[in-house]
Amino acid sequence: MQVINRLRQLDAFPKINEDFYSRTLSGGVITLVSSIVMVLLFFSEFSLFLNPVTESELIVDTSRGETLQINFDVTFPALACSILSLDAMDISGEQHLDVKHNIIKKRIDQHGNIIETRVDGIGSPKSDDDCCNSCEEVREAYRKKGWALTNPDLIDQCKREGFLQKIKEEEGEGCNLYGSLEVNKVAGNFHFAPGKSFQHSNMHVHDLLAFQKETFNVSHKIHKLSFGAHFPGVVNPLDGVEQGQQTSTGMYQYFLKVVPTVYTDIRGHKILSNQFSVTEHFKAAEIGLTRSLPGVFFFYDLSPIKVQFTEQRTPFLHFLTNVCAIVGGVFTVSGIIDSFVYHGHRAIKKKIEIGKLS
Repeated sequence: MQVINRLRQLDAFPKINEDFYSRTLSGGVITLVSSIVMVLLFFSEFSLFLNPVTESELIVDTSRGETLQINFDVTFPALACSILSLDAMDISGEQHLDVKHNIIKKRIDQHGNIIETRVDGIGSPKSDDDCCNSCEEVREAYRKKGWALTNPDLIDQCKREGFLQKIKEEEGEGCNLYGSLEVNKVAGNFHFAPGKSFQHSNMHVHDLLAFQKETFNVSHKIHKLSFGAHFPGVVNPLDGVEQGQQTSTGMYQYFLKVVPTVYTDIRGHKILSNQFSVTEHFKAAEIGLTRSLPGVFFFYDLSPIKVQFTEQRTPFLHFLTNVCAIVGGVFTVSGIIDSFVYHGHRAIKKKIEIGKLS
């Protein structure tokens, strides 16, 4: 019995006889409002508990020997597919000239309607013994030799196929290119520009003489540009960017800072990808100057810092603690408000009864 009496003395919640309770209208209103607030806060906390949260962490990127996948979807409304080429190169000296593998070109008219779809890079490359049965093979042979094709009409294959006539017929057409590139994970650039590219005196040159044109409109719209696989929450700042060229010809330059990113979902599945920031610059170009090649250039560099995103669920004990905090906090605040209203009402009523309040 002594133990029970001592436990009874430790009771922090002494009970009051119901005969001494005084229930008021204001107390009922406060109770109703506080109950609604408690229910809303509970469901808000419960929703956070069910949905995983994403934690971020910055670490030094120590990976080596990896490759970088570049995904793109770009439309040139004023450049025909037959004169547009894609090149990629990096600071290690590796070059991919006139890339055709995993690239799809779509000829489009002035209204954006598709005229023809060309899938480049199909089949194995031809050997030098197969050259040169077509104008395209002659142009490719000239490119490998580092020669410029000044007048296609002097080449039998090009004259027979009507190369210049086709160029004139495609005047006013546009081109949509989409696909992907696999490059070394080092700083470099890739660009879309008219003409076949080749190396001449250790310089990267595009053969523009074959088209017999003075100006090239490199207006473009970037539908998609990303580095690596998609992951939840990724923002690619160049998606949807559209540039309209105001001068006769020019060079668009985008300088990208690529940040390696690892996204781990709630099931532990890792997605290796990248994010990037961008600044852009345009400069008017002059035909004949190799340093002012008309086109769209993307110069990318890699950050030494890697970002890790990890999806995590809120621990149940943390959720329980927050629920207790919600109930206790709302109950305490509502009690203070009710006490303030009740005693204030009594004080005003007493002053009215003794005539001190007019």
